[in-house]
Amino acid sequence: MSPIKIAERIQAVPPSMTLAITAKANAMKKQGIDIVGFGAGEPDFDTPDPIKQAAKDALDRGFTKYTPSGGIPELRQAVCAKMKRDRGLTYEPAQVIINVGGKHSFYNLAQVTLDPGDEVIIPAPYWLSYPEMVKLADGVPVIVDTGADQGFMVTPDQLERAITPRTVAFLLNSPSNPTGMVYPPAVIRQLADICLRRGVMMWSDEIYEALVYPPAVHQSPAEYSQAHFDNTVILHGLAKGWSMTGWRLGFTCGPKAIISAMDNLQSHQTSNPTSFAQAGGVAALTQPMDHLPAWLASFDDRRRLCVQRLNAIPGVKCPEPQGAFYVFPDMSAFYGKTVCGKRVTDSLTLAEALLEGAQVATVPGIAFGDDRCQRLSYAIAKASIEKGLDRIEKFLREAA
Repeated sequence: MSPIKIAERIQAVPPSMTLAITAKANAMKKQGIDIVGFGAGEPDFDTPDPIKQAAKDALDRGFTKYTPSGGIPELRQAVCAKMKRDRGLTYEPAQVIINVGGKHSFYNLAQVTLDPGDEVIIPAPYWLSYPEMVKLADGVPVIVDTGADQGFMVTPDQLERAITPRTVAFLLNSPSNPTGMVYPPAVIRQLADICLRRGVMMWSDEIYEALVYPPAVHQSPAEYSQAHFDNTVILHGLAKGWSMTGWRLGFTCGPKAIISAMDNLQSHQTSNPTSFAQAGGVAALTQPMDHLPAWLASFDDRRRLCVQRLNAIPGVKCPEPQGAFYVFPDMSAFYGKTVCGKRVTDSLTLAEALLEGAQVATVPGIAFGDDRCQRLSYAIAKASIEKGLDRIEKFLREAA
């Protein structure tokens, strides 16, 4: 018998559905098929030149060796300055760690705070890796369903009812992937107060902080008081607001004990984030975000196009997102129908039908905990958006 063994914990984790859809779409492209891909989880803009230049300069001066596992002091200090400037929050470098991307931030946080059976409350729709990373830490994801009728936001009453003696943390993601929803400050205050009163940590994923469309505003639960500050761990990174997805630079801000534990784990796990990428990170956080107004204007234009076009298709309901670069339309009216010869029963079969029949790649909502919807990213060229929406409309109007 073969001695090869795969651990049960990893066998229980499904592969990323976003990456799987992207891989299938790319395979079709290699066959010469014209695919419009709405699966992108990254801005389509290039990293700003000053950031790239800082990394090039670091390479030229030989900054290619190991750094401290938790990140270079200059970058940790730059994070502190950014949080003070943008959110009014005062962190010391010992309260900040630089991680190898935003996923790494969340994974390490779960690993150092959860014991077997500990619960983390996660509102659905959620970013698809949250529950799996909780499971990999032997924790239990407690999913609380929301929907478009409540703005894809968990209510204070839902949070109260979900808390048990095993609850360790409540996860807030605003602006949200996949819905683009932004929690109003008053609601965040209510949720933060409940966590404080019930002895539950708040984990706040704020990686889309910069991508908010007025009149919506971003609010961190750490901003309300010293007690809220002490009870909040902020997960963040440079991927979205600076278009640095491939640079793999995330950061976590929180209590010293948690940051120290994450640093200890990281020292045995990845060691440091890439040295010269960190030099680019310093440039990103210490220079004005001059690129942002034009990016937001472009995303806003594409956002409005997607919402208007999708809502014009009979049977499709698409709420208007207030942040990030995703729309999350409900297409469940087509379940049970045959579309271009393909029987649709759920979000996965609809995504497969759209890919094979309309040559459009979307991500099925089941990946995010809502089987009624599809996630479409509008971080692609406007001409591609229009072509893809034309195809979706034609495809769905032919539903039997």
